[in-house]
Amino acid sequence: MLVEIKVPSPGESINEVQIASWLVENGDYVEMDQDIVEVDSDKATLSIPATESGKIELKVEEGETIEVGSVIAVVDTSAKGTPKEKKEETIQEEKTEPKESKEPKKEIKATAEKTESSDSTPGHYDAKVSPLAKKLMDEEGISEEQLIEFFKSYRIGKKDVDFYKENKGNNPTAKSSNVTTSWSGGRESNNSKMSMLRKKLAQRLVSVKNETAMLTTFNEVNMSAIMEIRSKYKETFKEKYGVGLGFMSFFTKAITEAIVHFPAINSQINGDEIIGFDYVDIGIAVSATKGLMVPVIRNAEMLGLAEIENEIKRLAIKARDGKLSIDDMQGGTFTITNGGVFGSMLSTPIINPPQSAILGMHNIVERPIAVNGKVEIHPIMYVALSYDHRIIDGSTSVGFLVKVKEMLENPEKMLFGGSSPMESLLGI
Repeated sequence: MLVEIKVPSPGESINEVQIASWLVENGDYVEMDQDIVEVDSDKATLSIPATESGKIELKVEEGETIEVGSVIAVVDTSAKGTPKEKKEETIQEEKTEPKESKEPKKEIKATAEKTESSDSTPGHYDAKVSPLAKKLMDEEGISEEQLIEFFKSYRIGKKDVDFYKENKGNNPTAKSSNVTTSWSGGRESNNSKMSMLRKKLAQRLVSVKNETAMLTTFNEVNMSAIMEIRSKYKETFKEKYGVGLGFMSFFTKAITEAIVHFPAINSQINGDEIIGFDYVDIGIAVSATKGLMVPVIRNAEMLGLAEIENEIKRLAIKARDGKLSIDDMQGGTFTITNGGVFGSMLSTPIINPPQSAILGMHNIVERPIAVNGKVEIHPIMYVALSYDHRIIDGSTSVGFLVKVKEMLENPEKMLFGGSSPMESLLGI
C-alpha cells in the first residue's frame, strides 16, 4: 500500500514551508515515527516523521517552497528492509580511517608547518592550513591531527631540505596575513535561496520601521553590585540550583518590577484598542543556527532568579538544537536582546511586533565615572530601550529605563517590590 506524507500545519496563519533538509535518501527504508525531513516555516524549523514503515519515495527537492498540506513523500508499506545507519555515525566512521591527501606534498608542508604550541605541551603542534587545503581536507575527511601525525613520521629527503633552504627566510604568516589566511584570492560568488525564517524576519523588520513610531532612549548601569553578588554567590547558587547565575535573570527580574510602575510598557495596539496585560511574558532574543529566535519565558513576573535561569537554559538548548516549537515563541509581551555577548557597545534594537518595547543590553566595560565628587573606575553597561511612541510617551519610557537602572544598581530592591529592606521593614 502507498501512503502519502503531507506537510502538517505548523501553526496558525502559516500557509507555506520550505524543505530545509531531507534526513533520508530516496529509496531508503524508513520506520514509523522516524524523522524524515526538516522544514522551515516563518517562525521555526520543524521535523516531520514517517507515518508508516516502508520504502520512501521523495516528491520534492531540498530548498523548495511548498504549501501546507502538500504531499512531500510516498511510503510503500509493502516493501521490507532495515533503516540505514544515521549519517552522523557514517561520517564518524569515515573520519577514523586516515586517507592520503591528494594535494601535493610541498603545498602541505608549506601550509601545515609544524610549530610548538604556545601552551608548550611536549609533542603538541598547531597546523597553519590554507583555505584551499582546508577545503580539500574537509572533502577528503582528513583532520589536522592526522596530517601532523603523518608528517611526524615522514622521512625527510633531499627535496625537502632544498625546499626549506629556498623558503627559510620567508615568513608565510606575515606574507599572507592579509590574503590567504582569510581569502582564497578568487573572484567567485554564490547565490543561495533565503530561508522562510529569514524572509519573514526581513518582512517584519521592514514593517516595524514603516508601521510604528519607534524611538530609542538610552541610559547606563553601574554593574558593580550585580558583579559582586555573582562573584560571591555563583558557586553556591550553581550547587543548589544546577545552573549558573547570569546577568539575564537580573535584567528579567528588574524589568518585571519596573513594569509594575509603568504598565504601558507591557501593552500593545490592536486596531483602535490598547491591550494591557496582567502578566509579563518576556522574549529572549537568541542567535541560533537558523537565524534570530525569540523564545518566551512565561509569567516571568512570578519567577525567582533560579527559575528564570533554568528557563533560559532550557530554551537556549532547544534553540541551539533547532527544537524550538511555535508555542515556545508565541505571545511575548516584552523582549530583551543582548548584543553585549558579541561585543556591542551600543545599539538601537528594533521592536518585536506586536510588542511595544524592547530592551537592548550591551557589553560591560570599565569606565571612569563620578562617585560622590570623586572619579572612580566601575564596570558600566549602556542599555537602550526602543519603544512605540504611539502608545508609550517619552516620559514613560525614560522613567521605566531609570527604574530598571535603579533596580540593577540596588539588587535588593528587586526582592522587596521596589523598596529598600529598611523601607519595607518600616512599612514606608
